[in-house]
Amino acid sequence: MNPFKVISPDAADEVFRLIGKEWMLITAEAEDENGNKQLNTMTASWGGLGILWNKPVAFLFIRPQRHTFSLTERAARFSLSFLGDGHREALRLCGTKSGRDIDKFAASGLTPAYEQGVPYVKEARLVLLGRKLYADDLKKSAFVLPELLQNYAADDYHKMYILEIEHAMVRE
Repeated sequence: MNPFKVISPDAADEVFRLIGKEWMLITAEAEDENGNKQLNTMTASWGGLGILWNKPVAFLFIRPQRHTFSLTERAARFSLSFLGDGHREALRLCGTKSGRDIDKFAASGLTPAYEQGVPYVKEARLVLLGRKLYADDLKKSAFVLPELLQNYAADDYHKMYILEIEHAMVRE
């Protein structure tokens, strides 16, 4: 039994507050070079929502050294899951441990689920499923405020992804 009801993506306006304060999980699955499916989730607190190209979109930023980065590079679709109260430790674990070293779902007590073939976190109270429309590396030369470069001491600039939000679900 699916505990979610379908909502319009533009009804998810609380996400603006959720990303920076409560954080989100970016979950992706892709085949590796041997054809084996790999699934991972990572905590993110940078991103946003808006309208671009007449579509509801999410903007995500992932550093290239993150394990999830290799999956989002290969996956056409992935999800954003917002957990709400009571999951802070799981969010911390998914933001500090690498999916290369551990199964984050097993270690955090979270459960992977699928909707329309896209993985998400079953314990979420809000889920956005998206299709990758655009991806580009942030570039040092494009920063207007030099003090922002302090976020990149190792020159490990994020990659920005723009996802079209195709499906949104909220827990009833």
